Amino acid sequence: MTVADFPLPTLAAELNRAARTLSEGRGFLLIKNVPEDLLGEAEASTVLRGIGQYLGRPVPQTADGRTLCHIRDAGPTQDDPAPPAILTRAAVPFHTAESDLLGLLCLRPARSGGRTLLASAAAVHNAVLEIRPDLAARLYRTHRFDRQEEWASGEGAHLASPLVSRHGDRPSMRYDRARLAGEARPARGGGPDGARATAKKLYDLIDTTAASPAVQLKLDLQPGDLLLLDNHVVLHARSAYEDFDAPEHKRHLLRVWLARHGDTDTADHAAGAHFRPTTRAGVTPHDVIRPRSLRTARPGCGCPSLRTN
Repeated sequence: MTVADFPLPTLAAELNRAARTLSEGRGFLLIKNVPEDLLGEAEASTVLRGIGQYLGRPVPQTADGRTLCHIRDAGPTQDDPAPPAILTRAAVPFHTAESDLLGLLCLRPARSGGRTLLASAAAVHNAVLEIRPDLAARLYRTHRFDRQEEWASGEGAHLASPLVSRHGDRPSMRYDRARLAGEARPARGGGPDGARATAKKLYDLIDTTAASPAVQLKLDLQPGDLLLLDNHVVLHARSAYEDFDAPEHKRHLLRVWLARHGDTDTADHAAGAHFRPTTRAGVTPHDVIRPRSLRTARPGCGCPSLRTN
C-alpha cells in the first residue's frame, strides 16, 4: 500500500500537521471517531495501514516480519505457554518500542481497566538529573538490550545503545526494563553485584518517575480512537484489565510501527544529522521478504486491478 492507494484529500493536511506534532511538538496525539463501519478487522487493518503511509514506513514488529499486530488476550497455548505481557490481561510497564512512531487503533475496549498510560521521556530524564545526579551519567552510557531472539543472522543477540541521547534540545530515549534486566555487566573496578545494584537503582527511578502523576497521562481508548506517539520522546504502558467473556466483545487493538520518511527539509539537513535521532526500523525479520506487486493490468484497459490468484 502507498499514499496513492489510500487518497485522503481532506485528512492528508491534518496528518501532515500530526507528523509535525510528533517530530517537533509534544510527541503524541489522539485522532478520534474513526467511523464504526470501518472498525471491522479487515477494514480497520486497511485504515491503519493507509493512515500510517502518510506518517512513515511500516516496519516489522516480529521476527516473522509482521507489520501489523493484533493486541488482545491470546491466552496460553501449547506452543507458547507464556505469551508476552502485551498479549495477556496483565499490566505492561513503561517502555519504548523499536520504531520511530507507534500507532494504536482501538476496535473494542476491555470491560474494565486496560488504560493506556503515557509519560514524557524528557520529564523522566530531568527527574533523574535532579533526584540522583550521581546516576545521570549512566543514562548516556551504552547499555545492552536483549533482542529476545528477534534478531537475524549476522546480527548480535544484543543491541548496544544508550538509554538517552541528545539531538539539539530534544532527547531520544530507549527503555525497556524487561530487555535490560540482565545487561548490567561489572563496571571498571567494581564487581557484578555492585553494577547490578546501581543499574537497579536507575531503572527503579525511571519506573517510579514515569508512574508519577506529574509526568503521566492516562487514556481510556474508545472504539475509533487512534493514538499516535513518538517512541523517542514518549514512554507508554498499560494497566491490567478484566475482559468480557464473549470473544466478539473482548478488548482488541491494532498496532503499527513506523519508521519516519526520509528527511527532505533542507534546513534539517543543514542543521546536521546530530539533530535527528537514529531511525528505529523495527525488528529485523529472520527471513528475507521480497515485496512483489499485487496489481496486474486489467484486461482491456490500462487501469490496475487486484490480482486474485
